Parts: sequence; C-alpha cells; structure tokens
Amino acid sequence: MAILNAKAANGKKSGKIDARNRSEQKRRPTEDGRLVKDTKSHLCQMRSRVGMVFQLFNLWPHKTVLGNVSEALKGVKKLPKSETIRLALEELRKVGIEEKHHEYPSRLSGGQKQRVAIARALAMKPKVMLFDEATSALDPELIGEVLEVMKQLAREGMTMLVVTHEMGFAREVSNRVLFMDEGIIQEEDTPENIFLHPRKERTQRFLANFLRQSSRREINHDIVLGGHRPSGKYRSFDEE
Repeated sequence: MAILNAKAANGKKSGKIDARNRSEQKRRPTEDGRLVKDTKSHLCQMRSRVGMVFQLFNLWPHKTVLGNVSEALKGVKKLPKSETIRLALEELRKVGIEEKHHEYPSRLSGGQKQRVAIARALAMKPKVMLFDEATSALDPELIGEVLEVMKQLAREGMTMLVVTHEMGFAREVSNRVLFMDEGIIQEEDTPENIFLHPRKERTQRFLANFLRQSSRREINHDIVLGGHRPSGKYRSFDEE
C-alpha cells in the first residue's frame, strides 16, 4: 500500500504518523490469521517482524556499513558473529552495496546510506516493511537507485507500507493507494483509479498540481543541463 500525503493538519510528521495509525485502526491487528493480544510481549513479538526504513537513514556514524547491518542480528537475535557477518553481507549484496561493507556512513552518498538502511531492516527477515518517505532526503539523481531496490522487493512479494511523494513509483508498485489531506483519508482505491479516475475533488486538485510541478521541474532540469538561462515562458522557480 502507498500513502500519498498532501498536507498534515499539525505538520508533516504528525500526518504521516496519523496515516499509519489510521491504517492500523481499520481492523483489529492480526498475524497469520490470529488476533494479536494487546500485551507488551505479544506486541514486541509482532514489531520484531516489521522492518522500518527512515527518512534520514539513522545509521550509526561510529560503525561501518557491515556493523550497522549486523548489530541487531547480534544484539537482538543473539546470532554468532560468523552468522551475523554472513547474513549482513547477503543483504548488502541484495541492495547492491556489498563492496562498501568496510566504509563508514560519512563516506557514503545519500542513496548508498539509504540502501544500507534497507539492508539493515531486511537482515532481520521482516514480514512487512515500512518506508517513511525513504527518498525525500535524497538528491534527485540518487532517488532512482533506492526506488529500484524497493521495486525489486515488491517483485519478490514483500509486503510494504510506503509513505511517499514519488507518484510514479506509487502507481507502478502498489496494489492499493491511500490519499490523505489534513490527516484525513480522502480516498482509497487501486492505483489505476486513483491516478486516472480520482473521484474526490481534493484528489483531483492534488494530482493536477503535482503534474504541473513535475513538468516545470523537467523543463528547468533540461535547461540547466544545456547550460542555458531560462527565458520567456520557461522561467526558473526563483524568478516566479
């Protein structure tokens, strides 16, 4: 499921938290058909099977890439060192960054850091992955490498709940799309219906505005690459 969040009532972060809370409140939580008991031990067990990828990576700066991925395997799962290293390298290989296992986060690009964060979550063998705007802190040219990893997870059948502003990704990968505004679910449907046949006026305005902004970004990007200053109707954002 992809959650498109236009505007939160009390700020961006609270809107995303509310999106997750509302998705949880739609039904009593179950796992493998069994009702999850509202006790600390049962909730901890369920949470241990959920992977989380944050917007700002949250890597330990004093640990190498390998150390960041293997730490939870050692501290939480109590696996022997040789096994933690094997599993960590396996996940780093999966996200295409195994060759950086000896580096520290300060020597990585934003896209590489996020791929390490994804590998860290995958190493715990979760049943569900949560992505909190995993590409919003990245430079535009680095977004693609992270989205490609997420697409591969979707192709492999991983269940993912994604809060995102990447409309193309949401449409291509998700099987359900939920559009929120001011902390309220405005519309929920299939990607095709949300993007091509939105019913709610607020959803229509949001998508129309997004398409306009995307077109203007592409125009300005092409102009910058060509080494020309915008002129005429092709003005930069700063000039508007």
